[in-house]
Amino acid sequence: MQGLIFLLRRLLGGRFCQSFRQLLCGLGLALVLAALHGTSHAQVLRIDTAVTAPGTGKQFPAAETQVAVDLPDEWARSRPGFEGSLWYRTQFAVPPDLAEGDPVVLHIEHVCSNLEVTLNGHLLHSGGRMNPPITNNCNHPQLITLPTTLLKAEGNLLDLRVAGHAKAGSGSRQRAGGLSALNIGTLSQLTPLQARQTALQVTAPQAVSATLLLMGGFMFVLGFINRRESHLAYFGALCVGWALMNLRLWVRDVPLGHLAVEFLVCSLLGFIAWAAVQFLLRYAAVRISWVDRLLPLQSALLALSLLAAGSVHFNSVANFWYAVLAAQVVAASVLHLRRRRHTRSAWLMAPLLGGVGLAGLIEFAVQWGRAPALLAHVAELLVPVVLVLVGLRLVQQHGHALHHAEQGKLQLEQRVREATAEIERNFRQLSELKVEQVTERERKRIAADLHDDLGAKLLTIVHTSDSERISTLAREALEEMRLSVRGLTGKPVRLADALGDWRAEVIARLGQAGIDGTWDAPEDLPQTLSARAYVQTTRILREATSNVIKHSGASSCSVTAVIADGDFQLTVQDNGDGISDQIDGRLDRGHGLASMKNRAKQLQGQCLVESGPGYGTVIRLTVPLDRATTPS
Repeated sequence: MQGLIFLLRRLLGGRFCQSFRQLLCGLGLALVLAALHGTSHAQVLRIDTAVTAPGTGKQFPAAETQVAVDLPDEWARSRPGFEGSLWYRTQFAVPPDLAEGDPVVLHIEHVCSNLEVTLNGHLLHSGGRMNPPITNNCNHPQLITLPTTLLKAEGNLLDLRVAGHAKAGSGSRQRAGGLSALNIGTLSQLTPLQARQTALQVTAPQAVSATLLLMGGFMFVLGFINRRESHLAYFGALCVGWALMNLRLWVRDVPLGHLAVEFLVCSLLGFIAWAAVQFLLRYAAVRISWVDRLLPLQSALLALSLLAAGSVHFNSVANFWYAVLAAQVVAASVLHLRRRRHTRSAWLMAPLLGGVGLAGLIEFAVQWGRAPALLAHVAELLVPVVLVLVGLRLVQQHGHALHHAEQGKLQLEQRVREATAEIERNFRQLSELKVEQVTERERKRIAADLHDDLGAKLLTIVHTSDSERISTLAREALEEMRLSVRGLTGKPVRLADALGDWRAEVIARLGQAGIDGTWDAPEDLPQTLSARAYVQTTRILREATSNVIKHSGASSCSVTAVIADGDFQLTVQDNGDGISDQIDGRLDRGHGLASMKNRAKQLQGQCLVESGPGYGTVIRLTVPLDRATTPS
């Protein structure tokens, strides 16, 4: 988690305000481009009148009473109590200047909630379910191909069956039934318009909502873990709630009735306002106990009032709560800015909260039918973008605070470690001085005793024994004793000297056994081996040579020594019979392959054995060099 905070802080840096300005410029540019789209299609046929008749059949109900309407037709204004299916019929002629070979298409900017399109009596398009629960296409512009085989030069009948809901049973007039003006042109003319509107109404809100969902979850967990920064948890809940509000952009076919979906959406607004007010107060370091108690009760009261309103008064009750919740958020914003007016964050929060307030005013204007639809879409996108920017700023601030806290903690720990180390160092120097003196003296005494006493006796046995076997065993014991004495002295051994000793011993033993031995090693190596490494390596090499002589049945054996990557590598390879399971079981487990591997492990190295019946045996020993004793 700290790594993610650090990454976001580095990415944001001091360019946060610059990114905010660039984003606002991008939104403004998108607004201008979308507003000017009508001037770039001179050949597009725009249909803004139609006749309507209610009906649920598959064809336009010509027998019903027909009423002429202007497009766009908003049911919230023209028929606020109507719910169900309404047919629209218009007649058009194909413009003669349409490009030949380019498909003719019908573009519908807005339809709520769903529609079917029929051309000259033939069904061309269906947006989904036309019966409750109706597919929700309110935010999705439609682009429908008009087949040339069905088109006539004059008198084409275009029938659209629109299934929608009444304003009274909707939380917003934008989700009541309605149909925008119709555009007919070629595919190349209307595809850019379709793409821009889809990006503004669907793709961009989806992307921002997904960002809010991820950021909100992260911020909620962050605030939940750090209870002293509870404003992060409330902000995370606010972001998640707003992202859920836009869930209808992702799921168009909901297995719930329209009134149930509207109830969930409007109830979610109470939760969002609760989180927003608490975030603004906690971020300003203000905690009011009665607000903490009343906000949950208000959310419950909002849900109960919507349930009691039913489909007849749902819109009126929802609008009342919109005003109440907006007033609470405005009051919390004013209090927040007053408490933090002398801080740097106030210069950022003021314009951001102003942007949210502007979006709220536009939304209220839309509810009263006083704002164009394009401006409403931009306002809907502005609020989540502001939330994303605030979230990034909060992550940046939390990262800075966490960094400073970690720095202070590290400094304190460093001072404690330094004081502790000073005390331990003084005590250790006194103890080590005595231990080293005693240890060194004892080592020299043991080495002298072994050399003078045991060595002299073994040497006497070697020269006076009549038994060849006893003389051989005594000679081996004498060599092992000398090796142990050398290890006890603790003096490093030059690697070049060690290689010379090993070569003389190995070649001599192989020659006595009738095995052709070869030795390949670099000369005049400056590196040294510690006394312990020299002793253990000597014993491993002796054990490997003994295995070649006693068990391999080889006629030749090669020993290779190299220095690679700061390690001393020794390889013993024979051309014998290899190691089978039966032979491996007869090897002396105290001084066999397992012993070699354990000795290498004690040196922080490794001893690998590669063998197979009839393929000989390769023993690879790797020992790290003691750089502390390596001459510069």
